[in-house]
Amino acid sequence: MKPSPPLPSPSEPPFPWKFLQYRPSYDVFLSFRGEDTRRTFTDHLYAALVRAGVVTFRDAEGLRWGENIAEKLVQIIQECRISLIVFSDKYADSRWCLQELVQIMECRRTRRQLVFPIFYHVDPSHVRNQTGSFAHSFQKYEEKMLSEKQKEGTDKIARWRVALREAANLVGFDIADRHEAEFVNSIVDEICRQLTNTHLNLAVYPVAIDSRVDDICNCLGVGLDDDVRMVGIWGMGGIGKTTVAKAIYNKFYHNFDSRSFLADVRETAKDSSGKIALQERLLSDVLKPAEIVVGDVSRGINVIRERLGSKKVLVIVDNVDHEDQLHALAIRHDSFGPGSRLIITTRDRHLLELLKVDTIHLTREMNEEEALELFSWHAFQNHSPDEDYIELSRKVVTYCGGLPLALEVLGSFLFGRSIGDWNSTLKKLKKIPHVKIQSKLRISFDAIDESERNIFLHICCFFIGMDKNYVIQILNSYGFSAEIEISVLLQHCLVTVNEKNKLMMHDLLRDMGREVVSEESPNRPERRSRLWREEDVIDVLTDESGTEETEGLALNLQRSDNMSFSTKAFRNMKRLKLLQLKYVHLTGDCDNFPKKLSWLCLRGFSPQVIRNEFLNETYLVSVDLRYSNLLRVLEDSRRLWRLAILNLSHSHYLRKSPDFSQLPNLQYLILKDCVSLPKIDKSIGHLHQLALLNLKGCTKLKDLPEDFYKLPSVRTLVLSGCSRFEKLSKDIAYMKLRTLLISGTAISEVPSSIDYLRDLDFSSRQGLSGLKRFSQDETSGPSRLRLRELVSLWELLSFLNYKEWTSWCLVKLKTLAVGINAFLVQLGNCISEFTVEYLAAVKDIFLPLALEYLAAVNDIFLPLALSCSEGYFPATVYSAQISFFFFFFSFFLKDDQRISLLPPVYSAQISFFC
Repeated sequence: MKPSPPLPSPSEPPFPWKFLQYRPSYDVFLSFRGEDTRRTFTDHLYAALVRAGVVTFRDAEGLRWGENIAEKLVQIIQECRISLIVFSDKYADSRWCLQELVQIMECRRTRRQLVFPIFYHVDPSHVRNQTGSFAHSFQKYEEKMLSEKQKEGTDKIARWRVALREAANLVGFDIADRHEAEFVNSIVDEICRQLTNTHLNLAVYPVAIDSRVDDICNCLGVGLDDDVRMVGIWGMGGIGKTTVAKAIYNKFYHNFDSRSFLADVRETAKDSSGKIALQERLLSDVLKPAEIVVGDVSRGINVIRERLGSKKVLVIVDNVDHEDQLHALAIRHDSFGPGSRLIITTRDRHLLELLKVDTIHLTREMNEEEALELFSWHAFQNHSPDEDYIELSRKVVTYCGGLPLALEVLGSFLFGRSIGDWNSTLKKLKKIPHVKIQSKLRISFDAIDESERNIFLHICCFFIGMDKNYVIQILNSYGFSAEIEISVLLQHCLVTVNEKNKLMMHDLLRDMGREVVSEESPNRPERRSRLWREEDVIDVLTDESGTEETEGLALNLQRSDNMSFSTKAFRNMKRLKLLQLKYVHLTGDCDNFPKKLSWLCLRGFSPQVIRNEFLNETYLVSVDLRYSNLLRVLEDSRRLWRLAILNLSHSHYLRKSPDFSQLPNLQYLILKDCVSLPKIDKSIGHLHQLALLNLKGCTKLKDLPEDFYKLPSVRTLVLSGCSRFEKLSKDIAYMKLRTLLISGTAISEVPSSIDYLRDLDFSSRQGLSGLKRFSQDETSGPSRLRLRELVSLWELLSFLNYKEWTSWCLVKLKTLAVGINAFLVQLGNCISEFTVEYLAAVKDIFLPLALEYLAAVNDIFLPLALSCSEGYFPATVYSAQISFFFFFFSFFLKDDQRISLLPPVYSAQISFFC
């Protein structure tokens, strides 16, 4: 066994030197003239500050040379939080002291550094006005500059005078007739009070904080304007929101008149007394040293708005989980003075949206390099793992998934332990999450309602990586309002949705949720609501010990030897709604199979035919038979009224598609990689709810039934990789496709009408851009039946080559619309006669130039570019009940026409662009 990593020696610092950059090197900078006070007053003051724990810099003289102070000294001054200037009788005799003073006052202006003048046996007015001994010093400087004719020196003297005047006007300490010991103590007490609660302590090892702070700094815009800005820091528990907020506070607190960091509001504000305490804390932080008692929450809100309404403040409200907490603290744009910045950290995005914050910043997980470094500091107190522990460290980092909380907890736990202990810990974590990590993550779970918890647990156990729309369909089928409930989970950072619309979840959240399920019955898995752990499921199915408590079950034996289970194992699972069996062989009577399934996944189903009894479930919403050996499916089955999702992808032996007439509500049909499927059953034309058809990789497929192109519900058609697919129907223009993928097909030309699929996304249009267009047969004429189905004039575009449109019965037309001049011209060139027999449903009308008969029109308003000489409008136009509106310029009216003139405004009914 390899030895444990060595413990650090007592002489080593408790934290690595590289993190000193996150806190000032010194609390206080002492500026004084050494010859006056080094061995007397300043020495006593320095010793008293050190005894009080104040880190003080006093040895400036060692960093002075030539005419200027060293760059290192400038950096030290800038990093200090407070500067103490000891004005003594001969202070102004030192040009270095005066240059330090200029730098100190510059830091006060730009960095909001606290500056306290100490008048040690010198009159403040002498400092302010450069009189007395100070006058003598400046006289010498000015005489020297005049004799040397140095303009630069004259400017420098002017800056010294300004700095002395500004410093002497500040509130400070005057020894006057006081005892020196008592005077020193009073200074130390005030410095300690100023340092208390000013600079917040960050994490011991704040790895990667700078980059996260910089991202938010751009949103805050501190000092750029006088607007009040609110920024929300949002993310899952343990992701580091509070640490980032503290770092922002430390970076900017000196830029504000006052500041307040209200920590862990969720815990503090559980009742009215807690809210009052927070209100008083906020008021005290901003108005110190005043102590204000508000009495009750309502009064506290008014006091905050009245007293802080003109203050430029930095307020950070940490770990908020309810709207009333923000209301109690008056966190609004109009509650604080110009230039204020308000930062709220929360796990709930919805709170930030209600508050109308200016920016919501999502705190993301650490990348692998950052995570390994943070873990190494905690596990080895070094920036990288010990050589013998590199591989184990990477395994732990992978388990933690970039979550700082987990990296810190497990790193500290594993510090100083042997390799055997590490392996044992990793093995245990696969079954039982670390209690400290779980308790932190569970806060978000406990904050949502029971229905949302159930959906979260379903996702944990069964639906990670599944399309969100499919999950919503499945869960809605048995009582959930899944769309809104999943949105709540998203707002609480309990789930995410990736760019492919798949539901995802951090591994540690998944483990937390599964542990919640395990706690339902720690020793009797058959009594749990959900079964997903392989050994538990195998035991339950082998022993046939299932119970009514189980609502969902998943088993994946793809990497195991084939195992067979009897359907009797499901006999007592009468409430089973979710069943996922991957590469599991079933035997026995179908009567034992669950009767209330909403989701049935039999991936890798080995028989070539599936008995209809397996699928004739009244409640089935989703059937997943991917990677099956099926030759055919759903033949002569009874109607599956609720079935919305059917996935037969990678069924390489499938030779016949289902009879879709029995699936009236099917919305998603996925037949990817069904390489033996030669055609799609014509009954697909009955699927009036179909939204997606995915035929990717169906290499034997040559075309689709004509009736498919009459389905206006279809939004996505995927034909990629259908290498024998040759032609799209001209009727595709009647569809409402948003995605059409045809790469890897035999299609070399497409109907010209395809260009009128206005909703196609960019990638689909790119795929069509290089293909030739062909026109339909001009002699065939438009079908009267098809015209009866038209709902928009855009659907007429495929018939532009017809020379005569006559006797149409457009009973479904809702909008007779032409949006651009080019289309008007095209109509004018193609149409010699346009007779519309019946417009039963028209509500919005936009005229082309020559419409002979429109009995539904009451009033006519002409566009600017049209004149009456271009067409005529018979008297019968007055009999209609609707109006349509156009811009106009000039036209000639006939006596029998009623045509109104409108100013150039838009009607709510139409949009017409000339």
